[in-house]
Amino acid sequence: MASLASSTTLISSSRVFPVKSSLSSPSVSFLRTLSSSPSASPSLRSGFGRRSSLSSTSTSSRRSFAVKAQADELPLVGNKAPDFEAEAVFDQEFIKVKLSEYIGKKYVILFFYPLDFTFVCPTEITAFSDRHSEFEKLNTEILGVSVDSVFSHLAWVQTDRKSGGLGDLNYPLVSDVTKSISKSFGVLIHDQGIALRGLFIIDKEGVIQHSTINNLGIGRSVDETMRTLQALQYIQENPDEVCPAGWKPGEKSMKPDPKLSKEYFSAISNS
Repeated sequence: MASLASSTTLISSSRVFPVKSSLSSPSVSFLRTLSSSPSASPSLRSGFGRRSSLSSTSTSSRRSFAVKAQADELPLVGNKAPDFEAEAVFDQEFIKVKLSEYIGKKYVILFFYPLDFTFVCPTEITAFSDRHSEFEKLNTEILGVSVDSVFSHLAWVQTDRKSGGLGDLNYPLVSDVTKSISKSFGVLIHDQGIALRGLFIIDKEGVIQHSTINNLGIGRSVDETMRTLQALQYIQENPDEVCPAGWKPGEKSMKPDPKLSKEYFSAISNS
């Protein structure tokens, strides 16, 4: 796996860490945005981007359920991801990662974990690494983030899995020693100085389309992350459809219309 020094961009034959691209306008989505408190982080108020005020669009005579976030509420889902540039470890080298440079190129799975050399964390980190090729086929990069230094990340990567280490990983571990990234994504536990287990799916336009946050003792599911990513990509490719509960590729989707949705409900009731 090819790598470059920390002052340069890391490039391999099939992956880019990261590639600069111009910002394009966000695509219409049928994911509803989440509300957030008025006391949202100041870094979000001045950050990477924000959506326009609450609105809906119509396709032909059909009502659209795409909802855009109000600028004064600033929820994470439905808004541009807060940008960051930070040091990371990949292929046992120090590199620079800038989130916005994935725009126009890749989807991103960005997940936070509390600390290196702990217990639940290596099970999640290695599980994502072992499934990396599946995410790569979906044009998706994975980034892990904690408040540890790159030196701690490197030492953990160089520790064998049998001893609680990570071994070589197929994606970068980002260092958030300033805690600014964790804070901007709303996962920082301020009195402990570590991050909750937050996970964000960011589309190719840099918009957060999904988030989940677990408390410290609860590990996350790679399978569910994959399923949610596939559902997101499906509705972005088929903007007149939505994905019902537990939807997986190849299963029946739904039309967001009082009459047309009955086709779905009728199909599942007869199955």
